[in-house]
Amino acid sequence: MGRPRNFEADIVVDRAMDAFWTHGYANTSPAQLAEATGIGKGSLYNTFGSKRELFDRALARYDEFGATLVRDVLSRPGGTRERIGELLRLQVDSDLAQPIRRGCLAVNTATEFGGCDADITRAVRAMLDHVIAALAERIDQGRREGDVRPDADPQAIAEFLLNTIAGLRVMAKAYDAPTLHGIIDNALTIL
Repeated sequence: MGRPRNFEADIVVDRAMDAFWTHGYANTSPAQLAEATGIGKGSLYNTFGSKRELFDRALARYDEFGATLVRDVLSRPGGTRERIGELLRLQVDSDLAQPIRRGCLAVNTATEFGGCDADITRAVRAMLDHVIAALAERIDQGRREGDVRPDADPQAIAEFLLNTIAGLRVMAKAYDAPTLHGIIDNALTIL
C-alpha cells in the first residue's frame, strides 16, 4: 500500500507552471520540478504521469488564469480603449515587475515548440483564441455603444491586438515601460 498523498494537486501544478514559465519546457529538469513543487520526483510522476502531462496541465492552468484575467479587465466599467489599454498595460507592467522577465507562457511555448508538436500547437491556439474572442466581444460592444468606429471589424482588430500583445510580451524581456507603453498607445489608435 502506497503512502497517502499529502499535497494539493492544483498548488503543485501552479508551482510547476511557474518553473516551466521561467525556464521553458526543455530547460526544466525533473529535479527543478521537484524543487519548485516541493514534491519528490517519484510522487510527481505517480500523480501526473510524466513531465509532459504536468506541462499540459500547467498550460491548461495558465489558460484558465489568463482567460479569467482578460474577461475581468475587459468587463470593468469604462470605454473600450480604456479597458483594452488597461489590459495591455497590466500585462506589460506585470512582466516588467518580475525578477526574471519571462513574458507569456503561451508565446514562449509557441516559440519553443515552433509548431512541431500538434497537441501543443492546439493548446496554444486555444489559449490565444480565448483572448481573441474576449477582445472581439469587447470591441463589438464598443462599436454598439459608439466608442469604437462603426466600420471596425471586431475579429480583425482583436487578432491585430493579440499580435501586439504577443510582441509586447516578448519585447518586455528587453525594453522599458515608456517604450512599451508608447507601443500600446499607438496600437489603441486602431479603435
